[in-house]
Amino acid sequence: MNIQWYPGHMTKAKRAMKEDVKLVDLVIELVDARAPLASRNPDIDSLAAGKGRVILLNKADLASEKANAVWITYFESQGFQVMKIDARAKATLKQLNALIQEACKEKIERDRRRGILNRPVRAMVVGIPNVGKSTFINKLANRKATVTGNKPGVTKAQQIIRVAKDFELFDTPGVLWPKFEDEHIARNIALLGSIKQDILPLDDLFVYVMTYLTKYYPDLLKERYGLEIDLDDSDWLLKAFDHIAQKRKIKLLRGETDYDRVIQLVFSEIYDGSIGKVTWEDYTCVKD
Repeated sequence: MNIQWYPGHMTKAKRAMKEDVKLVDLVIELVDARAPLASRNPDIDSLAAGKGRVILLNKADLASEKANAVWITYFESQGFQVMKIDARAKATLKQLNALIQEACKEKIERDRRRGILNRPVRAMVVGIPNVGKSTFINKLANRKATVTGNKPGVTKAQQIIRVAKDFELFDTPGVLWPKFEDEHIARNIALLGSIKQDILPLDDLFVYVMTYLTKYYPDLLKERYGLEIDLDDSDWLLKAFDHIAQKRKIKLLRGETDYDRVIQLVFSEIYDGSIGKVTWEDYTCVKD
């Protein structure tokens, strides 16, 4: 399954980020809690070298609670300040100030020794497309400071947003990296809605989704679609299509299953989280 997507504006954005990061004290990286490793751009660590670091597991309300706890422990062990959030909920962001103060502790102390008091903390917000950066910034700023959308590629230029008198944010476009070497990472990024759907092998992804959910979340399949899959049955895929179509009344004029609409339905519910709490990465393999 070959999935690649790296439009031209991302190259330009990455160059701009390399320059702008010199002006900030802190890099706040949003990842999708449903696939925290896959949704981390590997270029960010080198880009943010020497800066305070915060990782926010956004959309944590759409992921497995058990998995969230494991990922928080994992990233903390890597030296990051970490918290889970729902960027749409103001209440979950109130804890962020303490996290920022901790991440910028050395910078604030250095300023104090130099006699520099109350200089605003400048943070760059980074992440791959559709991870929720603009929603996060708008909620933090308490106004529509950036354009949002449930699809990749909405933000295409850097913006500086004054959040408070002592806190400024550099918003950046969602940036991927030129080539996905790992098929699992590419697949999980696709399941987060971070790659434009019209280039995706949706048939293959649908097979993977049904197989994964049967293995790890069979109760979710039963609750959402009334579906129980026997992977040893050679006709399981066709039966799954027909069952979901019947459950949701998705038929063509002659009563045949509309496979494309079934696929679109399932992926729509994956993207918006209505399918249920799913973590697409196997967190049991994480090493302390």
